[in-house]
Amino acid sequence: MCDAPRHKFAALRGIERKQSRASVLSVSRAGLNGAPCLQCDVERHEMHYYAERGNENMHTPESRVGAERWHGSDVTMKTTRKPHLKLLGLFTLLFALTGCSSMLFYPEQGVPFTPDKARLHYQDVNLTAADGTRLHGWWLPARQGVPVKGTVLHLHGNGGNLSWHLGGVWWLPEQGYQVLMLDYRGYGESQGQPSLPAVYQDVQAAFDWLNTAPQVQGKPLVVLGQSIGGALAVHYLSEHPQERSRLKALVLDSVPASYRSVARNSLSKSWLTWPLKTPLSWLIPEADSAVNGLPRLAGTPMLIFHSMDDTLVPLANGIELYKAAPPPRVLQLTRGEHVQTFADPLWRQVMLRYLDDPTHFNGLRRLAEVPNYPTPATPPAQ
Repeated sequence: MCDAPRHKFAALRGIERKQSRASVLSVSRAGLNGAPCLQCDVERHEMHYYAERGNENMHTPESRVGAERWHGSDVTMKTTRKPHLKLLGLFTLLFALTGCSSMLFYPEQGVPFTPDKARLHYQDVNLTAADGTRLHGWWLPARQGVPVKGTVLHLHGNGGNLSWHLGGVWWLPEQGYQVLMLDYRGYGESQGQPSLPAVYQDVQAAFDWLNTAPQVQGKPLVVLGQSIGGALAVHYLSEHPQERSRLKALVLDSVPASYRSVARNSLSKSWLTWPLKTPLSWLIPEADSAVNGLPRLAGTPMLIFHSMDDTLVPLANGIELYKAAPPPRVLQLTRGEHVQTFADPLWRQVMLRYLDDPTHFNGLRRLAEVPNYPTPATPPAQ
């Protein structure tokens, strides 16, 4: 396990760590159940928005979290070649010393708000990983009076915690799906420090809970993995066929095909680390990447969401995953920023229709069906 200080990672990436001010979260429930809008004051203490999860904030049906986005800090250096070489060497050494799987995770501790702020019923869930690490999660039951269709295990991206990823699942309970949201070790109220392979114990703890919870038994089970959470899901399921056999479907949203590709993309953001993006990325573990695990998921229906506008995890990742995945699988192109898929009601409906019949639904295939897709220019008449 690598427990290197987080400020070293931020320095490497040229990210200026700032403490955010208290902000106001506006959660609009209009259009959901006819209830009036709810205004919640949420103080976010020391919420540092790293580049790789700057877009993974909670989104709601009508509005998204009013969150400040911090940009990379300016770096002032002498222009002589020798200082440049020294600094590059320093960053290379720093990366080599801290270049481990924990660099893939950027947790935030504490829970600034809970689902009841969005008028969702929930229960706190306390889990224990195999190594004794205590974990925290949320259980969102299906809306009262709605027949239960199944259970969704949600594995979120690598930044923030449960609070900032509620936007990926808030809409499921009213559609009859009960949801277990998991915070990995080091995130929110979960103990420990995140790293590979330790985080897979957290996923196992979630499955252990689902295997014994009375309200889950006899109902279809779906795994929804967003961003890094999808990569964790793929590798875990590839190593645990007994858990995979229980799944009705696996839904992947904005998932990187390769951990190293994420590292290269991140390192390319700074002129200081750009020349070293390829050699430094080789320090990131690659064996657990989603593209390597997918071929072993034969027989598991998969829906792969990926946005044509995603600059953090470009569309090429989704295409690579689709090629690696055995049938039955569907690649659904979307629009919008990274992990903002379910901010659009259209993609929520696509997922619901898919879950009704995972083996036959083939998604929206024509780009003309995708909202805001640019219409090709018509050539002038001859």
